[in-house]
Amino acid sequence: MNTVFDQMLSSYGDLPKEKLWNAKYEVTQQIVLAGLNHGGFFKKAAFYGGTCLRIFHGMKRFSEDMDFTLLKEDSTFHLEDYFQDIISEFKLAGRDVTITKKDKLTLGKVESAFLKDETDVYNLTFQTEKTLKVKIEIDIKPPLEFQTEYKKLNHPGTFLVRCMTLPCLYAGKMHALAFRNWKTRVKGRDWYDFEWYVRNEVPLDYNHLRTRIKEFNGLDLSQENFLRLLKERLATTDIKSVKADASRFVENQAELDIWSNDYFLQLADIIKFV
Repeated sequence: MNTVFDQMLSSYGDLPKEKLWNAKYEVTQQIVLAGLNHGGFFKKAAFYGGTCLRIFHGMKRFSEDMDFTLLKEDSTFHLEDYFQDIISEFKLAGRDVTITKKDKLTLGKVESAFLKDETDVYNLTFQTEKTLKVKIEIDIKPPLEFQTEYKKLNHPGTFLVRCMTLPCLYAGKMHALAFRNWKTRVKGRDWYDFEWYVRNEVPLDYNHLRTRIKEFNGLDLSQENFLRLLKERLATTDIKSVKADASRFVENQAELDIWSNDYFLQLADIIKFV
């Protein structure tokens, strides 16, 4: 029998194995959003991050994780309260899922959960890939001064998702690009998204960015000082490492041909602000 999940997947057409796997992720993410919506989640929280950009704004970069933020601190909020809504939505779509909470000492202000699809269809389709896993994170102590809007999805039914506005999404990405602790590997997706925002002439909400920097880094930076810090990182990062990491998420590898430290410095010079 053709399930709702299968019908949603069929809309992507015939795909090679890797792109089919990515499409299954995206269908899974949309069903998660439907379940959260039915549970009233978006009265208290908003969707943001790379997956939000891909689903609602057409960014051509694959993204696995789903990032959310509370609209304001709420001591009564528990992510687990919405698990049954997600499970029920998948049941309607013809899939059984389990959700387990992931506890880490290093999580800090983010609650994290993993959504795992352990049905036979995935075991059969992916042979050595036994589970499809989507990480769900929510910031329970969000930096404020951000704006939201409702965006429409048509599948698995028509519903609205509260999302951060593009200028505020841009602010979150620039905070990551300038301050993320890379440890052993640079995050090429930060650079890809930065380029996407500039090329699409999205204005940067510096008020929200400044609030994020104060909250997370203890710095009160003027716009000029932020740009100076950003350009230092853009100029000194190993661009080969950036491209190598980004290539894992990008559909058209030719998009990366133009990438160089100088190219990103030129992008920084044409950032638009709200």
